[in-house]
Amino acid sequence: MISTFAPQTPAASEALSLNSQQLEELVLAQRHFFKSGATLSYEFRKGQLGVLKRALERHEKNLVEALHADLHKDAFEAYGTELGPLYAEINHTLKHLRNWMQPERKPTPLMFFPSTSYVVRPPLGVTLHISPWNYPLQLLLSSLVPAIAGGNTAILKPSELALATSQAIRLLIEETFEPEYIAVITGPGHLVTSQLIEPFHFDHIFYTGSPAVGKIIMQAAARHLSPVTLELGGKSPGIVAADANLAFAARKIVFAKLMNAGQTCVANDYLLVHESVKDKLLEKLKAELNKQLEGDARSSTAYGRIINQRQHKRLCSYLGDGNIVYGGNTSEADKFIEPTILTDVHEDAAVMQDEIFGPILPIITYSTNEEALAIIDRNPYPLALYVYTASRQTANFFINRVRFGGGCVNNGLVHLGNPNLPFGGVGTSGMGAYHGKDGFDTFTHRKSIMHTPTWIDTPLWYAPRKSWYLNILKRLLR
Repeated sequence: MISTFAPQTPAASEALSLNSQQLEELVLAQRHFFKSGATLSYEFRKGQLGVLKRALERHEKNLVEALHADLHKDAFEAYGTELGPLYAEINHTLKHLRNWMQPERKPTPLMFFPSTSYVVRPPLGVTLHISPWNYPLQLLLSSLVPAIAGGNTAILKPSELALATSQAIRLLIEETFEPEYIAVITGPGHLVTSQLIEPFHFDHIFYTGSPAVGKIIMQAAARHLSPVTLELGGKSPGIVAADANLAFAARKIVFAKLMNAGQTCVANDYLLVHESVKDKLLEKLKAELNKQLEGDARSSTAYGRIINQRQHKRLCSYLGDGNIVYGGNTSEADKFIEPTILTDVHEDAAVMQDEIFGPILPIITYSTNEEALAIIDRNPYPLALYVYTASRQTANFFINRVRFGGGCVNNGLVHLGNPNLPFGGVGTSGMGAYHGKDGFDTFTHRKSIMHTPTWIDTPLWYAPRKSWYLNILKRLLR
C-alpha cells in the first residue's frame, strides 16, 4: 500500500478517513494509474474480477457477521441478498466480458465506400461509488464489478450508518487492491459532496440512496460536468387484482416485505387491492406472516432490525396513520418493529406521502384500474411495481401506463436477481441503469470509429467540383 494514503483515525462523525491533501493525492494517483493504460486489457480486467471474488470468499465470514451486527441479517439473508448476488454478477461478467469488449460492427453508407464503421467501448476513467446502509455490501460492490469490467479505477464510499459492514469492506479492499486502483474512504456521508465531489473531477459518479441526496450529488457533479448514475427510490406499489391467486400473492408480498425488515428500495411500499378481495387477502397475509415468522417476529432469526433509533422513531410515527390489523408492536431499545398492516389509511397521511422503507404495509382498495392508476400518480415514478393478476391484459395496463423502473408480475423483488435485466429508475426514482451488460455500458463510452483504407479514393468530395457531382450526391443520399 502507498503510505501517503494511510487512513487517519478521527471520529467517524467528524471527518472523512482521508484529509483534503490525501484525497487530492489519491484522485491524482488513480488518474495517473488509469492513464498508464494498465486497466485496458481483457486479461487485467478478468484477473481483477477474479481477485475480487476470491477476496469476498476469504472475508465471507467477517462480512456475514458485520451484516448481522448492523441489520440483524441471518446468514441465509446475508448470502441471498448481499454476497450471493455479487458472486452471480461477477460470474456473469466473467462469462461475457470478452464478448462485451469486442468492437461492434455498424453498417456504412455507400457514399463512404470503402470505409468500415464500428463502435468501441473504452473505459471512462476514475469513478466514485457512494452506497446506502440498507444493503451496504451488495449495493456498493455491485457497481464496482462493472467498473472493473469496464477498465476503470474506483473510489468507494460505504455508508457510515452500517458501521460494521463499512469497516469490513474497508478491510477487504485495503488487503486486496492498491489504492491507486481501488480505494475506500469512510466517514460521514454529508462531507462527500463538499470534500470530494465539488473539489475533484470524476469521470463517473454512481450514487445509490434517497432522491433528496441524489439532487445534491447531481448539482455538485454538474460543476465538473461529471456524469452520474442515480439509483434512488420512491413509493413502489403492489397491485392485487380481483382475479389474483391470493394465497400465492400473499406469500410473495410477505416474502418481499419481510426482507431486510422492509428496508429495501424496491419493496412494496403500499398495496392497492381490488375491493372485492380485500378481506380474503388480509386473511391470507396474516396467515402467511404467522407462517414465515413462526408466530413471533421478535424471536425469529429470519427477521431483521431497523438500522438505528432515528429511523425507528420515524417509522413508529406512521403507526397512527391507519387502523392496525396486524402487528404494531415495537421496541426502541432493540430497534424492533413488528411487521404491521394498516387499513383505512387516508391519502394525505404521512405514510402515504413518504417512502416508508420499513415493515409497515398500508392497504388501499380500488374498484377500477383507472382508479388505481390515479392513486399511483399521486407519487409518480416509483422505482418498482408489482402486479398480481391472472390477466395479461391487466398486467400490461399497469406496465404500459405507469412510469416505473422495473418490477414483476406475480412476484416481488426478484427482477433484481437477473443479471440480464437492467436495473434503474425513471424520473425521481433515478437515472441510468446497471447489472450485467447494462453495467458494463454504464462504465464505458460508446466511441464511434470510421476506418478508411487508402487503396482507393473518390474525387466526389474535393474541389473544384464538376457539375455532375451533385447528381451523384443526390442519388447517394435520397
